[in-house]
Amino acid sequence: MIEPGVAGPVLFARFAFPPNQLGYCGPDANRSLLEYAAAGAHDPDLAAMAAEFSGAWPYLQLIAHSNGIADPLDARVVEAYWIGNDLLDRVDLVAMGNSLRHRFEARAGTGWTALEETIPFGAVPHHAFHVFSVYPWVGMLQDGPTAQPLTILDRCRIRWGVVTEVDPAAVTVESRPLVWTGRRLELGPVRPERALKVVDLQGEGSREAREIAVSLELDHPHLLRFHDGGVVGRQAYLVMDLAEGSLEDHL
Repeated sequence: MIEPGVAGPVLFARFAFPPNQLGYCGPDANRSLLEYAAAGAHDPDLAAMAAEFSGAWPYLQLIAHSNGIADPLDARVVEAYWIGNDLLDRVDLVAMGNSLRHRFEARAGTGWTALEETIPFGAVPHHAFHVFSVYPWVGMLQDGPTAQPLTILDRCRIRWGVVTEVDPAAVTVESRPLVWTGRRLELGPVRPERALKVVDLQGEGSREAREIAVSLELDHPHLLRFHDGGVVGRQAYLVMDLAEGSLEDHL
């Protein structure tokens, strides 16, 4: 549920910050996005920043135009793109197809045919469509290692969860991750995850808290696993696996 009264640009910043911080989309402005999102304030600079999201912005423009709304950052338009509402019902499939063709036909090359075939089945200018149909990651699940594309799809999509624990560096959220069966994507069983929590953007521990939260999310066979972390006073700490031997032994 969207918090009532939140301005459209602020709403955009709140949804766009996580994938932007991970480097999946938009300009290199994650700190600015976070500051706008936390403060609940907006100005022309935030609107200009939103327009630099080359993936999302044309969809926002299409939704607004199709509904006779002048501002692509109107809160109703932003909500429609990120989580969906009835504005999407008024976007004509022909207009959607023309927009996709203009943006992606040349770039997609031979992959354009597969993307074009999705349009008659109800393509809409929604973030989930872009993640699962436009991005190449779903196709990559069928060829080679699946860990990286599955992780990116899971982190970039908008999903739901229940916060079960809050600490100074992060929150624990229970949610259903994507799983790949070898033939299709499905939602897996509920599992806990650590997610970034920023309490004080200007505080001494804010940078360390962000780095700790990201480290706790790392899960790769070639990386030591992090188990816990936090900030005590001015001192940050991490609890991680012990690697026996020297660095040379592991290279």
